[in-house]
Amino acid sequence: MDPTQRNEDQQARWNGQSGNAWVEAQHIVDQVLRPFEEILVDTARKLSAQHVLDVGCGTGGTSIAVAAALESSQVVGVDISEPMITAARARAPHPAVTFLQADAQTHPFEPSFDLIMSRFGVMFFQDPVRAFTNLRRGATGAGELRCIVWRSPEENPFMTTAERAAAPLLPDLPARIPDAPGQFGLAGKDRTAGILRDSGWTGVAIDPIDVECAMPEDVLTWYFSTLGPVGILLPGVDETTRARVVETVRPAFAPFVHGDQVRYTAACWLLSAHA
Repeated sequence: MDPTQRNEDQQARWNGQSGNAWVEAQHIVDQVLRPFEEILVDTARKLSAQHVLDVGCGTGGTSIAVAAALESSQVVGVDISEPMITAARARAPHPAVTFLQADAQTHPFEPSFDLIMSRFGVMFFQDPVRAFTNLRRGATGAGELRCIVWRSPEENPFMTTAERAAAPLLPDLPARIPDAPGQFGLAGKDRTAGILRDSGWTGVAIDPIDVECAMPEDVLTWYFSTLGPVGILLPGVDETTRARVVETVRPAFAPFVHGDQVRYTAACWLLSAHA
């Protein structure tokens, strides 16, 4: 498949059901992923970043948090998803934040950013070398890259619980393809380091981080029914199948349920490099 077609597939995905689902889940996702937001805010503070690009900014929570923490900084949040950028712009505005709907793989950024960061927004590039080369062109000579991505599915069992449990009932569930664009697209440490080096970044470091995440137990069913591979397929099945899927999947999360909370460890990489 040629790269143009694959990129159109990503645009269709994030400007359709997936993008709308993330908008619907905005408040829960912000709560669950806040520890990662705090990591990036702390990073921006330590680097005294003045002009920040937040790649795959989604509904804008991390962009706004960084701008609020660094009062003199300007932050640009970029995302391919029109629904999510619209939601980001509708949040309580911050004068130092601008949101841009664009494909970060190809958008002609001005070479002005001293920090290019991402919270789970850079694993979906169809041509990652091209994408990270383009991002490097948007950095100043002293620019820094800091991105958080997922490690392997095996190290993140919470993230695949729903699809593993639902697989017998949903034969059309897509298989996880190693290194393909998607949630675990940059899980391979050596491959990811090679991508960054081939993109012209220097001082590449891929460091493991393990972060405890939590959500209220009473939103768990809604969460797995809305997001991820199972959430994508459920709207297209009949009510009987949907009910069977929910009844089957919900007990599979028992190891992660602790009273009124769902808790799990997110196994991730922190990507660091210099422009």
